This record gives sequence, C-alpha cells and structure tokens, in this order.
Amino acid sequence: MELPKIYPITDVSITKLSHLEQVKQLIHGGARFIQLREKYSSPKEFYEAAKAVMDFVRNTNVKIIINDRVDIALAVKADGVHLGQDDLPPIYAREILGKEAIIGFSTHSVAQAVEAVKFPINYAAIGPIFDTTTKENPDATIGIEGLKTVRQAIGDFPLVAIGGIDFENFSSVLENGADSAAIISAILKPSHRISENFGIFVKQL
Repeated sequence: MELPKIYPITDVSITKLSHLEQVKQLIHGGARFIQLREKYSSPKEFYEAAKAVMDFVRNTNVKIIINDRVDIALAVKADGVHLGQDDLPPIYAREILGKEAIIGFSTHSVAQAVEAVKFPINYAAIGPIFDTTTKENPDATIGIEGLKTVRQAIGDFPLVAIGGIDFENFSSVLENGADSAAIISAILKPSHRISENFGIFVKQL
C-alpha cells in the first residue's frame, strides 16, 4: 500500500479534546489517514468515540485506523487496525477484518521487523526512533542508524517510523528509510494549533 508521508495519531490525554475534534482539525490541515489511539478510556467509551469519527468521515476519502482494538475496528467499520506486539496476532485480525482492511503492526527491533513482514499486514512500524513521552515504559530507541538497518533488512516493505518525531528530525526520518512518519505530540500540542502543526510538516515534503 502507499502510505502517507505524515501519519497523525490522536491522543485525548495530550489534547484534552475528543477524538472527533482532533480528527476534524487534522482533516482541516490536510490529513487523510489518521489513527485513533486510546489507552485510558473503557472499551465502550472508545467505541462511541470511534463511531462518532466514522460517522463524520463516512463517504469521504479519509481513512481511519483503530489502535489495538480489532473488535472496535470491526464494530465501527473502520478502515483498519494498528496492532502492537501484545495485541491479537495479525493473522487472526486479518481473518476477522477481511482482506480489504489495512493492518499495521508495531516492531521495536530488526528481528521483530523481519518477522513482521511475514504476517498478513499492510505495513510495519518501527520505533521508537527517538525519545518519546507519549508511551509509558517505551522500548529502547533505535535512532536513525537502527531505522536504516531495518529498511535494509525488510527491503521495500511499507515502513512507518514512530517515536519522538518532530519538526527538526522529520525530514531525516523520511530520508533514511521510512515511507511514513507517525507523529503524535508535535502535531497535537498545543491543541488549538493541530491543523497548523500538520501544515508545517506538509511544507517540508
């Protein structure tokens, strides 16, 4: 699949805004591929938030990816799901969501990335590239050299870089092997400038 160069991820804990409000601002800034990430709400609350987003983007060209929760992705008819190492294995997510669903899978080392490309997924994510504050107990950073090593190891398989990516290092990530950069804090803070922040990254392309 062709990934967007900028892959924004919502986070209510950072912005104090609903997923829907974040999505509206991201779309206003030009985003067409967005992941909904929710680590603290109940499954019911996340379902309701995701449904509100899907109702808003229905019949548009905006694709919505649900973080972790295959059940919620299925229930709200999202475009796909992004899975972590401890989530439902990709092979079962594919069986549940079908062949058209977009499935991403997080990896944190070269070995994990090499294994990931054997799964029925559309893209692999690698990180954290740099230090990140958006994840509790993050894995060790791999840096630009680690990113380059992963790219060499997996060939041309679609690759998303994540972790600590900001205005200063964004270009270097794309120049050293990533097809796409997943960005959270640098886009979401401050929350009243989400669309403007997204636009700053667009201007670097």
